[in-house]
Amino acid sequence: MNETLHASGVSVHYGGVQALADVDLDVREGELVGLIGPNGAGKTTFVDALTGFVRYTGTVSLDEHDLAALPPHQRARLGLARTWQSIELFDDLTVWENLAVGSGRSSFWGLARDLVRPVAASAPEIERALDLVELGWAADLMPDELSQGQRKLVGVARAIATVPRLMLLDEPAAGLDTAESEELGRRLRSLAHAGTAMLLIEHDMGLVLSVCDRIVVLEFGKVIAAGTPEEVRRDPRVVEAYLGSAGAQRAAESLDA
Repeated sequence: MNETLHASGVSVHYGGVQALADVDLDVREGELVGLIGPNGAGKTTFVDALTGFVRYTGTVSLDEHDLAALPPHQRARLGLARTWQSIELFDDLTVWENLAVGSGRSSFWGLARDLVRPVAASAPEIERALDLVELGWAADLMPDELSQGQRKLVGVARAIATVPRLMLLDEPAAGLDTAESEELGRRLRSLAHAGTAMLLIEHDMGLVLSVCDRIVVLEFGKVIAAGTPEEVRRDPRVVEAYLGSAGAQRAAESLDA
């Protein structure tokens, strides 16, 4: 598989606080990589660095295009799409119109394109994106007519509609019930099989372990483990990061039993 994202030595400082320290991470075409870690580990900061919302040192490239000094909207035009923890939707536009933002059909759309999603989406792409998250029925509804989980899926669909080279998904399963989360996982796997590269930040460990090809684990801004889901699940450093040393010991004993 061709390498879509290459990030090397990515570091972020906020004053005297180091939020990320020399993070290396690659995502290949058609690969779904999970990025996990405790709260405050630096996961969203890493995505903010990739998308140009925070200053960083190190190297980030997309399809061998160096992204250094490029603002967010230019990175998006190269095929970098993201979702957000907070649901960034236009509540006065329909679901369809939220996905169509960026079409450049009027001065309003042009402004929205530069601020929100600077890649045009055609009608077939919007229909496909809504179908993939099973929200075709909601195309003409307003966002406030949907549940929290459905609104999250609109954000995922909006990223899909850009036909991105790399999708950065920041907790897309938040607000979804178990069945919805499992269905989302199946949809993400189908996108990966079709060639879309994805980086998934998620606290739903069942989802991460079941759909990801590889998982990278952050703690205090540093990579502490990387590998297949099974390798990461059994890594004592990962167990300790989530459960503490006593919990790690109990988990290790249960795995060996």
